Amino acid sequence: MRSERYKWIALSNTTLGVLMAVLDSTIMLIALPDIFRGIHINPLQPGNSFYLLWMILSFMIVSSVLVVGLGRLGDMFGRVRMYNLGFAIYTFFSLLLTITWMSGKAAAIYLVVMRVFQGVGAAFLIANSAAILTDAFPENQRGMALGINQIAGLAGSFIGLVLGGVLAPIEWRLIFLVSVPIGLFGTVWAYLKLHEVGQRRKNAHVDWWGNLVFAIGLVAIMVGITYGIQPYGGSTMGWQSPFVLSCLAGGVGLMVAFAFIEPRVREPMFRLGLFRIRAFTAGSLSTLLASIGRGGLMFMLIIWLQGIWLPMHGYDFARTPLWAGIYMLPLTAGFILAGPASGILSDRFGSRPFASGGMLLAALSFALLELLPVNFGYVPFSLLLLLNGLAMGAFAAPNRAGVMNSLPPEHRGVGSGMNSTFQNAAQVLSIGVFFTLMIVGLAATLPGALYHGLVAQHVPAAAAYRAAHLPPVSTLFAAFLGYSPVQHLLGASVVAHLPAASRAVVTGRSFFPGLISAPFKNGLRAAFDFSIIACLVAAAASWLRGGRYVYQGSRGQSQHDMALAGAEEVVLGQAQSGA
Repeated sequence: MRSERYKWIALSNTTLGVLMAVLDSTIMLIALPDIFRGIHINPLQPGNSFYLLWMILSFMIVSSVLVVGLGRLGDMFGRVRMYNLGFAIYTFFSLLLTITWMSGKAAAIYLVVMRVFQGVGAAFLIANSAAILTDAFPENQRGMALGINQIAGLAGSFIGLVLGGVLAPIEWRLIFLVSVPIGLFGTVWAYLKLHEVGQRRKNAHVDWWGNLVFAIGLVAIMVGITYGIQPYGGSTMGWQSPFVLSCLAGGVGLMVAFAFIEPRVREPMFRLGLFRIRAFTAGSLSTLLASIGRGGLMFMLIIWLQGIWLPMHGYDFARTPLWAGIYMLPLTAGFILAGPASGILSDRFGSRPFASGGMLLAALSFALLELLPVNFGYVPFSLLLLLNGLAMGAFAAPNRAGVMNSLPPEHRGVGSGMNSTFQNAAQVLSIGVFFTLMIVGLAATLPGALYHGLVAQHVPAAAAYRAAHLPPVSTLFAAFLGYSPVQHLLGASVVAHLPAASRAVVTGRSFFPGLISAPFKNGLRAAFDFSIIACLVAAAASWLRGGRYVYQGSRGQSQHDMALAGAEEVVLGQAQSGA
């Protein structure tokens, strides 16, 4: 039974949970140089890219794989119970991440494993928070509630960048330790104050085969994407690697098998019947496309700032990670401003105009960013970031509310998990797509520009040739981690033997950004074009959701029959087709 006081408690606690879960997915990005220095390992040495990539992606991949299954468990055993368990797991492994006593590769493996289990706790939180809110709030307030919750998650991804940049230089363990007291508070608060108000299906069964096939298939695809952006043999990328091709082919094959398994299982993991609900299908497709369009772009914008713009404006390479996070804050401000407002308005006017309009506005912002010169003025850049944040915020909350309103009450957990899977998996896919586009753009012109620029500063031709033909991803990672790129590309011994004047030039703040600007612009243009297309298709998919639908069911059907039949949503009164 809903109460006025309880719904605000549910909103406060779940917003805190989602904020912390998403914040931890990005707090490590800016802190990576300090972490690797702290455990005494160079992430840019050959063979160490494994640790670099998996410290970033393990958390995201685990969350993507588990959210559907954990949402399903919430439907069966209680969403609040699963959510509370998630808060406890998340807090426990955040504590374990702070007490690393090893160094070198052993410490790196330990951190990756602990990040995996921290991601399990985060998946519990993400999978059940939206369902808890949908149960707690009436349909005319869900857009507002889900908007605040959703925007907390989006904002957390950028707050993590700044927080990591502030805490890591003091002590790298602080980026994990900061989650412990907040996690303890959230765990106790959730245990004492949250209670079940939604429908449960106690006699349901877990689809073990479906969960296993889905998990292995999705992990295989994500592993293939992760290693596809790394060099292989003499190629700048690994898309021709037998390992990558095997992962992708095997993963896709398992996903096809999963689609055949699910309709034949008594209690399927993926409720494929939910896709007969037009609002759910359109909203989930929009989520997928929007996440593909923006997920990897955050990396590109950070590299743009760290590798080019900030050094050109006098910032030392070691300080660029923190300042990149700070200069990205207008994007967060846009999320925070637009999210709750669009959620409240969507409660009155429906999700479609705000979700579709947000995607169209996002496409416009990407087109305008593409027109900026590489060495832009910060004011127009910040205004375009704000516009993009407003656009994404306008889309996220109404779209999520439209998806959750369309679901039968007893399947809100699995439906929320399915939607979160589309979002999280698309972000990993997006990183692969954007890095691929960027590397293709760099590979065409970077070697020549880098070789001639180095030779002009008296770098020996053999050393210049070797540096110019290193994989472009190595250069991107060097800039992304705040290392001096030329120092990394040439090696300390080569730099030390240069004439003093040449050494000052090549290690200066403007030399490398000046060389990479034109090649980087080529790759960035392709990335922006991809984002524009993804956002336009997402806007069209969102528009196809129809009017303002809220699932109410049919008294003549059992809950199980309604779910299997797809049970078309019933409008509040009538479908407002123009909403």
